[in-house]
Amino acid sequence: MRLALAQIDAVVGDIAGNTARVLRVVQAAEAAGAGVTLLPELVLTGYPPEDLLARGHFVEENLDALEAVAAACGNVTVVGYVDRDFDGNLYNAAAMCGNHRVLRTYHKRRLPNYGVFDERRYFEPGLEDGLFELGGTMFDLTICEDLWVPDLVARDVHEGARVVLNISASPFHAGKAAEREAMLAQRARDNGVWLAYCNLVGGQDELVFDGRSIVVSPDGEVVARAKAFEEDLLLCDFAAIGRLGAPERVERPIEHEEEMYAALVLGLRDYVGKNDFSDVVVGLSGGVDSALTATIAVDALGPERVHGVLMPSRYSSEGSLLDAYELATLLGIETVELPIEAPVGAFADTLARVFGDRPEDVTEENLQARVRGTLLMALSNKFGWLVLATGNKSELSVGYSTLYGDMVGGFAPIKDVFKTRVYRLAAWRNGRKLAIPDSTMDKPPSAELRPGQLDSDALPAYEDLDPILVHYIEQDASREAIIADGFDAAMVQRVCALVDGAEYKRRQGPLGIKVTPKAFGRDRRVPITNRYGG
Repeated sequence: MRLALAQIDAVVGDIAGNTARVLRVVQAAEAAGAGVTLLPELVLTGYPPEDLLARGHFVEENLDALEAVAAACGNVTVVGYVDRDFDGNLYNAAAMCGNHRVLRTYHKRRLPNYGVFDERRYFEPGLEDGLFELGGTMFDLTICEDLWVPDLVARDVHEGARVVLNISASPFHAGKAAEREAMLAQRARDNGVWLAYCNLVGGQDELVFDGRSIVVSPDGEVVARAKAFEEDLLLCDFAAIGRLGAPERVERPIEHEEEMYAALVLGLRDYVGKNDFSDVVVGLSGGVDSALTATIAVDALGPERVHGVLMPSRYSSEGSLLDAYELATLLGIETVELPIEAPVGAFADTLARVFGDRPEDVTEENLQARVRGTLLMALSNKFGWLVLATGNKSELSVGYSTLYGDMVGGFAPIKDVFKTRVYRLAAWRNGRKLAIPDSTMDKPPSAELRPGQLDSDALPAYEDLDPILVHYIEQDASREAIIADGFDAAMVQRVCALVDGAEYKRRQGPLGIKVTPKAFGRDRRVPITNRYGG
């Protein structure tokens, strides 16, 4: 038997387009001799469909699409869709199609309701197993989270399953693939079964799905692996149960900066493409954040679709301007220079009567950032370009950012990347081909909103700040627990207070790509009005 794992990039809500993609890949798989083809979880609707599921006509259209897919399937094909019972209850479902009809359906039994998942809001859990026989072998059909529950697989194996099939929409975060493969290998070893796992690929709002579908032998060996962050059709031949013919290929695993960078590129490319933007525009400050953002954009879209804007003030150093221009040259992108001295002066003159003799403070600094944000949004309105915000997770965590200023934008590619990781990603990308000037990498970070300003004037060094943020944000550790881990008590108290006080800012910022275990947004939901300081 030849098995095909078809990881495709579905678009939420594009049922007709997703159906066409499914039909093309089913045709290709059957032409390649596949006896069983797996497609990802909820591939007909896209994942996650969220409140589109409240629209009865949306569910109905997805059911019609399933019938069209089934009619085209001669051999066995497993496709993810939304099922509905006579009482109107919805199910995250898989249909086993073959002989040009739906042969059986399966409803997901374990509905995740943590992190980015909200499946219990929409679906009822399934109550029956996914066992079916094919060619004298018992198969077990499962969906995503079902496989993370050890006893569920063991129970199905007790009933005779020898091959476990799993269709999935497993969102990416750094290190997730290694964790997932270890879990799948453990399930295969513990139960003595073959395991075939087909994952979704592509970007959907904040989420990125990384593909990397695999086949695992009963001894836990990965015998076939699909590409990471790309659509792929992976074929694998079973000569007989208990013995595997030579797989088509085992793609190399990727980790660390390489996988995070690939996720950022795919997430941006799909957000721009799926929302019908043509070009993007980035404010270039000469700093590493804007440089990395622009580089990701070029790798995602090509240099002809990326526009850089330099907006110098009286405080912008000559070195920063030179760095920004060198970056643009290395990337091959179009740039324009819009000095902000005149508009900032006009605002200052307008406000002078109200401000009186009050001394200059952060107000005047923020005014510069807001003028820059206004210029970027004007270009967006005039030319239809999507503004990319360039803030990183460290800055957004502690509120070292300006509402309606540097937080302006329609999408924030590095929103979930800590500053120390920004430097590592930039260095990794430069290792492939120089894009970010060495002088940008070497100089100390600065917003350049007043003479001699450095980030370290207002914040701990990022090497000290980021580990505290990981503990407090991603691990939900208390102040006391962080201090007990050896961090300076005063610094911990200060950093945690800054994080808590910046929640209202983050809620008003653009969405960005999730690449860590806990990202701001749908992954971390903290009340803005909140007096808990524990």
